[in-house]
Amino acid sequence: MVPILLGVVTIIFVLLRLSGDPVRLYLPEDATHQQIAQVRSSLGLDRPIYVQYGIYIARLVKGDLGESIRYRNQDVAAIVMERLPATLELAGASLLVAILISLPLGTLAALNRNRLPDLLSSAVAMLGRAMPNFWVGIMLILFFGIRLEWFPVSGRNGIGSLVLPALTLGASMAALLMRLVRSGMLEVMSQDYVRTAKAKGLPWRTVVVKHGLRNALISYVTVLGLEVAGLMAGAVITEQVFAWPGIGRLAIQAISSLDMSIVQAVVILASVVVMVANLVVDLMYALIDPRVRYA
Repeated sequence: MVPILLGVVTIIFVLLRLSGDPVRLYLPEDATHQQIAQVRSSLGLDRPIYVQYGIYIARLVKGDLGESIRYRNQDVAAIVMERLPATLELAGASLLVAILISLPLGTLAALNRNRLPDLLSSAVAMLGRAMPNFWVGIMLILFFGIRLEWFPVSGRNGIGSLVLPALTLGASMAALLMRLVRSGMLEVMSQDYVRTAKAKGLPWRTVVVKHGLRNALISYVTVLGLEVAGLMAGAVITEQVFAWPGIGRLAIQAISSLDMSIVQAVVILASVVVMVANLVVDLMYALIDPRVRYA
């Protein structure tokens, strides 16, 4: 994780230097050469690039992500950490929605191969993958928010306001995971140990859950961890559609106002969340599969 994070930070450093002169973001267009030189010196941009990189890394190690232009020189770390709980709440709810939809429907489809439940779940999966998040969000707002008035359509005001964004973000992931559960269950249920479990007279539920589903979860959990990156990316659009006050919406606002310090902080934080999620997935292998052990 450490070299990956260092690589991400280095890429951000290079991209920020290629995006233009940051001094122009601090000063008006009619600024004098003396003012430009003074600000460049205060930001350390008059030093060699390798010195700037060393200072940049040293500040990150201390947790110093710089100051925001849009929020009048407020500490960027404080601004981002204030928005992070909202994004984690949305991502967690979306993940729960995806799991609750994909596991039962995928298992049902596998146990009824080429029958009506299988065909219906396949159709739902194709629709879920084909529909973009922003369109799903708008349709949910129009139907459940405006027409039926069941849920709030914007803001973060209790569990009710979380339902539509979580459904929007979790639908596409559920469609992918549903097909993964189906294919995994079809492969596992044809194995010898499953036939042996059936021959021993074990209850059907035990055969399906303990011997079938559990052994099909390795690939499921792997993709689940990889999809966390998709959750973080999808949160940018979903938060904008539902005016959800998370880091995704913060990033959009920061890009619009050229507040590169916040953009940098959001990218680093999203990278850390994705790496931690994949670490958790690796550790879960030992819980799912007894053959996996970590010294």
